[in-house]
Amino acid sequence: MDLVGACRAFVHVGERGSFTVGAAAAGMSQSVASRRVAALEQHLGERLFERGSRHVRLTPFGRELLPAARRLVLAAEELAHEAATAQRRPFRLAVPDTCPAPALARLAAAARGEGITLELRTATPAVRPHLVRSQQVRAALVAVPPDQARWRVPLGLAGVARPHGRRLYLETLRPRRTDQSPPRRVWLQPEDDVPHIRDRMTRLRDAVGLRPAQLSVATGLTQAAAEVFSSADLLLCSPVQTQEFGLHWRPVGELRLERTFGLMAAEESDAERLGTRLGEALADCLGAGAEAERENNENGEVDENDTAHTGTAGTEEETTR
Repeated sequence: MDLVGACRAFVHVGERGSFTVGAAAAGMSQSVASRRVAALEQHLGERLFERGSRHVRLTPFGRELLPAARRLVLAAEELAHEAATAQRRPFRLAVPDTCPAPALARLAAAARGEGITLELRTATPAVRPHLVRSQQVRAALVAVPPDQARWRVPLGLAGVARPHGRRLYLETLRPRRTDQSPPRRVWLQPEDDVPHIRDRMTRLRDAVGLRPAQLSVATGLTQAAAEVFSSADLLLCSPVQTQEFGLHWRPVGELRLERTFGLMAAEESDAERLGTRLGEALADCLGAGAEAERENNENGEVDENDTAHTGTAGTEEETTR
């Protein structure tokens, strides 16, 4: 039995002394109101109304129960109101500041289609988990180790000049004694200043004989890109970012690098809800969509120019022993 619906019919009929008028006030037909009141009487084990040919009158039992039934109906209406308000309340989500504005707009639009109003906040990798733990946001896209990743974003090196091979080896940046210009550098964005990316690049830098200053972490993407535009330096970035800046991108020759992301939320149900309903849109924001993977695969094929480097640089495992 629908207890709330039955009480609503009981209250409206009891206040108006008529099934016809009471049913109309309750927004139901007279027959539905009669069935619900009868079901409530059966449930409670006693009659609520004395029924006449033209009017109905509350029984003493009915008069006793009417205030409680009214409170139940009001509580149900308040619950429905609170639920509607909660559904309209923005869902705060922290995202990397590397997410392109068009992709974020598409994410927000997709969320609306799922009945979710997103309020997006950009932050660095170190800050995003703190925002969740301090309840400033309900969820965040966070950097995680590769074995915990839900989304993967291929990384490579991008520069103004088009590389000759399909891969770009870090060892080719090793300074020579005859060089007159400053050594070329690789710039990392704050988003990549995380152990599973920064530490691997640092080990590779040392293994192939680069100077410490040749691997630098920029204060932001804009600064890193400016350094690359004004020199022969390289930017560690995703294929999507490369397209935004009009650079030429190649995978790192000595190792495979990826940004790896997961979804962190104070409530596990929130993480599951977003991941299930908005997984594809979140992937596009991160640069982990099918287009990025396709470009990574196309540029990652080994050709004859690559084999000349393989003997000197080798794999990451070989160079870091």
